[in-house]
Amino acid sequence: MTAPGLSIWSHPELLSVLAAEDWGGVLRTYRRLSGLSQTRVGELVGLVQPDVSDIERGCRRVTSSEVRQRIVNGLKAPAHVASPDRQPVPGLALPGAGPDEDLLARLTGTADATHKVDSPTLDWLDRLLAEHRSAEDLIGSRPLVALMRRQLRSVIDLYGGARGPLAGRVVRLASEHAQFLAWMAQDQGQTAAALAWYDRSHDWALEAGDADMAATTLSMKAHMAWSGGRGDRAVRLAEAARWSAPDASPGVRGMAAQMAARGHALNGAGSDARRLLDEAQALITRASEHPEDEPAWMYFYGDTWFTLQRGMIAMHLRDRVDAIAHLRTGLAGLADGYRRDRTWYGCCLAHAYAGAGEAAEALAVALPLVPDAATVGRPHSWNELHVTAAALIRAGAKEGRLLVEALRQHDCLSPAEGRMMRTSASG
Repeated sequence: MTAPGLSIWSHPELLSVLAAEDWGGVLRTYRRLSGLSQTRVGELVGLVQPDVSDIERGCRRVTSSEVRQRIVNGLKAPAHVASPDRQPVPGLALPGAGPDEDLLARLTGTADATHKVDSPTLDWLDRLLAEHRSAEDLIGSRPLVALMRRQLRSVIDLYGGARGPLAGRVVRLASEHAQFLAWMAQDQGQTAAALAWYDRSHDWALEAGDADMAATTLSMKAHMAWSGGRGDRAVRLAEAARWSAPDASPGVRGMAAQMAARGHALNGAGSDARRLLDEAQALITRASEHPEDEPAWMYFYGDTWFTLQRGMIAMHLRDRVDAIAHLRTGLAGLADGYRRDRTWYGCCLAHAYAGAGEAAEALAVALPLVPDAATVGRPHSWNELHVTAAALIRAGAKEGRLLVEALRQHDCLSPAEGRMMRTSASG
């Protein structure tokens, strides 16, 4: 169920299915979050229980505007999301006026591929991609994947009509879209798809002469290796990002140095990790002095994010006190719009508290994160909460069982997950 004190409509999964007009998803998700029966929800929206069941199972489509409005009114859905003129995903409205009709036709594929490409088209796509990145920070990757695939298709279709420098811009834009799709696949635990998209992005970046993106894709593959517990591979890929693109921006080179530090920390090489962290910190300082020289996708990279990374490295080096201090400081400075990151680093903080033997603090941090971990934080934050619960149970802390119960109530542990938790507790 939704955490006490929060409106059920603050939940990103519920907002997402409403924005997509997935009425079966709206009813299912609302019931799961509220704990209400199909009969009770039917009473709220003016439908009998069998009709609610049919809509949830996809056996009946909601085509009547009158029924749609009854669902919206009965469940007290936010009008700005349910209104007909809303954006496809909440929060994606662009600043300023949208494209003219001719430009919109090109972006949606109704113009043929030989149509002349111009700078306003590509400028608008740049802005749209930036908005999607920001939205993904808030609502997670799942609602955006299909949209971004279509958008990349539109970019590729523009290549046939691009001439001169504009052709290079189209390839560069395609590389950025592929990198974003790779990140979203990685966020959902789809390793093979993520690697394929990173490789495609890297190839296009080389073709476009974009050293920043070429280095970034290698750094993100290093991040994947780190996520999989492969410290040596993380170091090799991060070092490749550093030496293969010496002309990359300070921020991009700082990210590569920091990724190498994470790999060393995973291997327990504290001196190498701290040396590279200091190098990365110096590069971040340089980047902050000239933010206009940094690529658009580095918008998140600053002192707050780096403080959080120091906390992660301290966790690998089993310095729980330092990890807790850095994670708490970083989370305090992280804007609310970074919902996914706030969830992830909050779960890491709970884990750090559990590792330090501070069970009450671990539970206090973990419980409010359960709803977002189940949606925008799957699978990584969700798994981190399971690891935290297992650590508490192994330590004999009652808080471990309480966290397991919260996870079960919110999203129902599968039998396999239950077995995993029991094995972890006894191991």
